[in-house]
Amino acid sequence: MIKHEPTSQLALAGLRVLEIGNGAALAYAGKLFADFGAEVIKVEELDGDALRSVPPLLTGSAIESQSALNAWLNTNKRNVTLDDNSFEELAWLSRLAKTCDVVLDARALNEGIGALKRPVYGESDAANVENVPIEVYLTWFGESGPYSSFVGTTAVCRALAGAVYGSGAVEGPPHLPHDLQTGIVAGIGAFSSAISALLGESDGSRRYVLSIHELAFSVVEMEAGMVQDGRHPKARLGVNRFCTTHPGGIYKTRQGWIGIFAHTDPQWTALCSAVGHPEHAQDPRFMSGPTRIKHADEIDQFLLPALLTKTAQEWFEELGKAKFPAVLVPTMEELLVQQVHRERGAFVPVKSGASQFEGVVVPFPLGDVGPLPGGAAPMKGADNQFYRTDQALASRVRRTRAKVAVPPLRKIRVIDLTMGWAGPLATRTLADFGAEVIKVEGTQYPDWWRGTHYTEAFYNERLYEKNSNFALMNRNKLGITLDLTRQQGRAVLLDLVKTADIVIENYSTEVLPKLGLDYAALSKVNDRLVMVSMPAFGSGNKWSTTRAYGGTLEQASGLPHHTGFPQNPPSLTSYAYGDPIGGWNGGAAALLSLLVQARTGKGRHVNLSQVECMLPMVAPFIVEQSVCGKTTPRSGNVHPLFAPHGVYQCAGHDQWVVLSVTNDAQWRALVNVIKAHHLCTDSLLNHVEGRRLQRQQIDAHISTWSRQRSADSAMLELQMAGIGAGVVKPIWRVLDDPHLSDRGFFKKISRAYLGKYLATTPWFRETVAATKIVRPAPTLGEHSHEVFSRVLGMTQEQQQALQDCGITGTSATRKTAQGVAKSVH
Repeated sequence: MIKHEPTSQLALAGLRVLEIGNGAALAYAGKLFADFGAEVIKVEELDGDALRSVPPLLTGSAIESQSALNAWLNTNKRNVTLDDNSFEELAWLSRLAKTCDVVLDARALNEGIGALKRPVYGESDAANVENVPIEVYLTWFGESGPYSSFVGTTAVCRALAGAVYGSGAVEGPPHLPHDLQTGIVAGIGAFSSAISALLGESDGSRRYVLSIHELAFSVVEMEAGMVQDGRHPKARLGVNRFCTTHPGGIYKTRQGWIGIFAHTDPQWTALCSAVGHPEHAQDPRFMSGPTRIKHADEIDQFLLPALLTKTAQEWFEELGKAKFPAVLVPTMEELLVQQVHRERGAFVPVKSGASQFEGVVVPFPLGDVGPLPGGAAPMKGADNQFYRTDQALASRVRRTRAKVAVPPLRKIRVIDLTMGWAGPLATRTLADFGAEVIKVEGTQYPDWWRGTHYTEAFYNERLYEKNSNFALMNRNKLGITLDLTRQQGRAVLLDLVKTADIVIENYSTEVLPKLGLDYAALSKVNDRLVMVSMPAFGSGNKWSTTRAYGGTLEQASGLPHHTGFPQNPPSLTSYAYGDPIGGWNGGAAALLSLLVQARTGKGRHVNLSQVECMLPMVAPFIVEQSVCGKTTPRSGNVHPLFAPHGVYQCAGHDQWVVLSVTNDAQWRALVNVIKAHHLCTDSLLNHVEGRRLQRQQIDAHISTWSRQRSADSAMLELQMAGIGAGVVKPIWRVLDDPHLSDRGFFKKISRAYLGKYLATTPWFRETVAATKIVRPAPTLGEHSHEVFSRVLGMTQEQQQALQDCGITGTSATRKTAQGVAKSVH
């Protein structure tokens, strides 16, 4: 049994969590609990989690080999094994589960959704048990809908969610990222669900069922809005081509790789000047991102040779001075020595047996309450003896099932100072769990996701009310307007902060200090206030003022070096990956901070770094670099454990299916489906190692079969044979997906100015019914009167005075030549 350090001061000290099942999503959810001090008991079968076999393996232990990645996922946990499925063993597990505050249950990923009907604590009638823990179930496709009985894998879920089709060369095949990336998102979802239930535990225990398929969709949700607004391309654009702008990719320099994104006109002008072609800044073909992408090849003709004239470091420094979004795209070797991350403690020691290497810290910097700076991973069964004692099995807590499905965060008030995707996604997480989220915008500075092209139509036709992405990301919120550049507006905000539990903001690091609204100022009016800041590189370091978008964060993480095929440059995904990942982490960090606040009565400032939020996605390669001193070159869609595994072309233009064979029984079934029976005569192919060596031969047989049928037919044939398979759906097909429609994941709702649009619903469910949308996203200043009256007790006269002097309003305004705000109706 591992000796664990005292954790009494950590955020989750005193909680006991049971982790049962397999997979990265479950392991990461448990890691978040363990690294913040919870007693996490991981239950494994005698054969162990498949993650134990992910290379590279550590050989320093005389007891057993251990995957370095698996060790990182299991730091600071306890480990017990379930010897068999005998009555005695299941009775012991049931008794152990009843001592736990939270059960994280992923058995359905291997056993099917029938596992959801067999609570690990052993009772079918939850009302009659002594203690009902909070339960969070991970499933591939949820407990209802046409796909609910499908064989799932991470790649299959991503493909069906639209998170594969857009990335890669025009001619294909699309890119499949490492499984861990979706596992991280799903793990954060499971963790966030459990923390919300702990915040609302006075109502009783809760049961959440999560769909990894729906969670995978969250990383491409922006594209759902673009489809509805007619702004999404109808085909894959190619490697490092970003649908809303160009250049937005990764370029070779004299030494190293530079990542750049040119969204706004000033940014494009600055780039043209820097590369020695200022004349292109005024070329009408290149005047906006959507037009530049149409001329991407022509732009690259002068950009590629120009960028080769300097090193990546020189371009980073020069473009940074011009406030242009440019970052180094580091290899893992380079990433591990970057001083900014070192100073923030982003890399931490991980121990497993006699081995030690570096992994990634949990990216929620809560200070004195965690996370732990690394830790040790237990050997399989290390804690068997202790957790079979009467001491360990003694009843600890008594909790009954919540009788009324009231929102767990209904007593929480959030001041939302965020814009774009990442910040609003973080605050939307809290809103979906029932918090009162008050979104603050300015009539002159509305959320930039309402639009960035400030034309006459933007104001006269209220285009700022007609952006579906804004509507998707800001559901369930109240919206007010305040001009924070003026003293009267700041005074109203401070009055709101006095009543709030938390402020979340993702402005550039210099904005709030200049306004006198940083945490030091806000905490003076509310000493129990939690504030979560979400800059790209965190605040208070050398890179804090670096401009960044979601794609910039992906570039700076080094992930592109391990995405795509070796014949291409380091490759981005087709979406602003850093934004949803930052939003997921920001929401989880906010929930955890609120739990600490509830327990201690104290406030704190959480200085999040969105680039660090991306680093867990890169953990397999950071770990490999640390253990081996190098990383395996990117190799397309090869899987570290499964074979065959990949994206296969089907009949019709640009039609693809993902196939994942995860065990030998599925291999035998596949041979029958594709009628390649002669492959059974090769005994080497009966095991995954042999199949991996013969990958090209096997892929040729699969491709011959798949090209003769549609992607939908191929998926259904394979699924009927018990093989994980999914259509690689473009996002416009996902919006019509029969499974998501059956589950009510998409809802047609109405909103002023926008009319009817397809809204997403919250990704967590307490029952098989989708969580309702309480309200659509607010129009500009829609709820100012309500909030000023109900929350601050303002009179009508006081509110009218604010409106008369332009502090608040319901129409976007712009400055005239004389600098006076002008409202356009």
